[in-house]
Amino acid sequence: MEQQIDVIIIGGGPAGLNAALVLGRARKSVVIIDEERPRNRVTRESHGFLTRDGISPAEFRRIAREQIAAYPSVRFVTDSAVTVTGADGNFQITTGQGTVYTSKKLLFAAGKKDLPLDISGLADVYGKSAFVCPYCDGWELRDQPLVLIVKGGAALHSARTVSGWSKRLTICTNGPDELTEEQREELKARHIPVFDAPIARIESTGGMVEQVVLEDGSAIPCKGIFFAPKLAAGSDLPREIGCRMTEGGSVVADPFGKTNVPGVFSAGDAASEMYQAITAASLGSLAAVGINSELLAETWESRI
Repeated sequence: MEQQIDVIIIGGGPAGLNAALVLGRARKSVVIIDEERPRNRVTRESHGFLTRDGISPAEFRRIAREQIAAYPSVRFVTDSAVTVTGADGNFQITTGQGTVYTSKKLLFAAGKKDLPLDISGLADVYGKSAFVCPYCDGWELRDQPLVLIVKGGAALHSARTVSGWSKRLTICTNGPDELTEEQREELKARHIPVFDAPIARIESTGGMVEQVVLEDGSAIPCKGIFFAPKLAAGSDLPREIGCRMTEGGSVVADPFGKTNVPGVFSAGDAASEMYQAITAASLGSLAAVGINSELLAETWESRI
């Protein structure tokens, strides 16, 4: 079944949802294709989004869909996009269920996905007492003893950042620390211990971390963890259609989401490494403006 629409949005997180809202209000026909398996589903609360601070990711999506429903030109499809062909003005997306949608423009907003966590016990606490972003979850762990699982120059950056919420920090590099002597001395001067033994396991109860146990037998009690996740692009389709990508798996896009491929846009975590819901929503809004401007210009020219 082929459906002619203005814009296909792949990904229904904050970026895709906000883009759909702006495009719906601009009277454009939109289909959002989303698997409904967001990366932030592991967390109980989402923070830093004005008027929605502390909301669960599921409730955020429910409210967003309810508000977007006021604009009948926007439809949601629970499916996965598996192939993309065509060019500006005539793209074809085939889904996992075999449906083919055609559209004038594409917006990739599928974000990133977590690669498997290779530390025993980390999955049990992820989103409950172990997090990746102190701006999102640091307040809840303020003044608590925290373990930072990170190495190299990133360890110094992480310690400096998280110290705004707690000074009770320990760094576990889970192997060779990859620090320079100068970096070690800087951490030592601030009384931040560094352990480079591999992590044997993380012990917890009900998702709340109790201690990090190292292979050398050391046990580090703590109330929270911040760690650097291993991420991959949420969709391979941008790369397949020819979008330029960063080493971190982000689509290269201008401030209005436009990529190097005509008619293809990207927004949110798919095109950024900020990883905050409010940032993703903002980028989705800007991309929608960029898309709508192109569609309006094309319609305007066709009337001559």
